[in-house]
Amino acid sequence: MWTFDYSAHRAFVAPAVEKSQIWRLIVGMFLIVGVFIGLGSLIYTLILQALTSLSVGIDVANVLSLLFSFGAASVGVFATVYFVHNCQPGAIFGPIRATLAHFYLVALAMTALLVALAVLPPWGFDEPLIANRAFWPWLLVLPIALISVLIQASAEEILFRGYLQQHLGARFSSPWIWMVLPSVLFGFAHYDPQGAGENAWIVVAWATFFGIAMADLTARAGNLGPALAVHFVNNITALLIVAMPDEFGAAALFVLPFDLSDVEMIRAWLPVDFATTFVMWLVARLIIQR
Repeated sequence: MWTFDYSAHRAFVAPAVEKSQIWRLIVGMFLIVGVFIGLGSLIYTLILQALTSLSVGIDVANVLSLLFSFGAASVGVFATVYFVHNCQPGAIFGPIRATLAHFYLVALAMTALLVALAVLPPWGFDEPLIANRAFWPWLLVLPIALISVLIQASAEEILFRGYLQQHLGARFSSPWIWMVLPSVLFGFAHYDPQGAGENAWIVVAWATFFGIAMADLTARAGNLGPALAVHFVNNITALLIVAMPDEFGAAALFVLPFDLSDVEMIRAWLPVDFATTFVMWLVARLIIQR
């Protein structure tokens, strides 16, 4: 359980070894960013038009379109892996059968864990939630919303734990490089001083911690399945069930009675968030070592 045997990681990075030069990684990142900006804008516009034509509320349509637009990052990664690194795009995931099996098992375990945390005591110690959307309209849009969250969570895993971790791991043996560096970049990608105010660096710290946990799961499993599952279920909870009252919370059933800029409340809940992430990581580790 507590061992850090990353032998599976060597097989995970093997397809990238031959073309793992740093210049390729730098060129690849520029290509990914370019595709994300260009194609992402197009995806956002098309999805927004489609959803509004289906009478989905503009706030909900906006957030779902933003989530769908993350798919452009995945396209950028696949194009980079193929054209810059001369590898098959599917290598980013690791062995496909193992990826799907781990995704299924870990997603079930994460769902059971979060349901248990919600229904088991102690009760009444958290702030009362605020209803954000009526249940039936929320349920009607839920299938599309789940797909959007899957695309968004997958894009982040494909980029940070797939592309960056795999290609840095092919070049460097130290986990301080292939595990920590992508996780720090993942943390900085969540830096939002406008929305989080004084808590912006706390959000970065949490995201970095989450990234390291996902990098460890990927290295232990030798595929993206566990990290994809944890990230997906976590984001369903944070974006579609109980969200912050901000732009990305528009599609959620409930919102919290405070936002990311609330210094007192965020710092009071910080230990709970870190502990929940830690437990999710432990449960996922138990699943993949079976």
